[in-house]
Amino acid sequence: MSTSAYQWGSPIAPRRALLIHGLTMSSNSWESVAQLLVAEGFFVVAPNLLGHAWRQRGSDYSVSSIAEDLRSYFVMGTSYDVIIGHSLGGPVALSLLPFLPKKEVTVILVDPAIEVPHELAEMFQELFVKEVVTLRTPDEHMAENPAWSRSSCVQRMMGLSMCDSTTIKSLFQRHKPWSFGHLFKNVTPNVKISVLLSDPKSPDTVCRLEHIPRDVKRLDARVIPDTGHWIQSECPNAIMDAIPLPRANL
Repeated sequence: MSTSAYQWGSPIAPRRALLIHGLTMSSNSWESVAQLLVAEGFFVVAPNLLGHAWRQRGSDYSVSSIAEDLRSYFVMGTSYDVIIGHSLGGPVALSLLPFLPKKEVTVILVDPAIEVPHELAEMFQELFVKEVVTLRTPDEHMAENPAWSRSSCVQRMMGLSMCDSTTIKSLFQRHKPWSFGHLFKNVTPNVKISVLLSDPKSPDTVCRLEHIPRDVKRLDARVIPDTGHWIQSECPNAIMDAIPLPRANL
């Protein structure tokens, strides 16, 4: 297992969760969601993806290579009750489905980057490169995202500061077109998938309902009103609502 990962909770907790961050982010960006999971009895692991944070730089940042790198988190039958992927972490999570142990698992895709038209992909590449080259302060991020906590803004700045333009350009160049809808074919009967979409009125929405297939069993998709792309920072409880948790007897 990579040493470049954050962990929360006790390794002997009864349930486990794997959290997969998005492009230009890092594992500590899951802090708010991880703390909620720990309160519900989870041991939480969030790896840093290839080309991010303290990971050694390489030459292949394709989604398949990023997913392959995470296979070490499933050695010796290690399994997770919940796997959550945000943005780029969405197709990475879907790429991991063939490698999962045959036990019940809930996969939550948070505004996943499933289908991105060429013009929009070019725009995103330019935007991400600009963000890592010209870092903004936490205060500037807070001014742009008033629903975020200061901690989330600091984590956003940290993720950007530990990524570089080579990683971003390589990822986008490897995927022309940017299309990962075919990965939903990997859904097996033991996997339940929930797709959480940001409000389509938001200017930074990435995933739309039409990107999600309607013929996949055990898959549901819903819009989280009044949220943008960063649902985990704006409304972490929406993610918790998608996780099946034992309820106290009334």
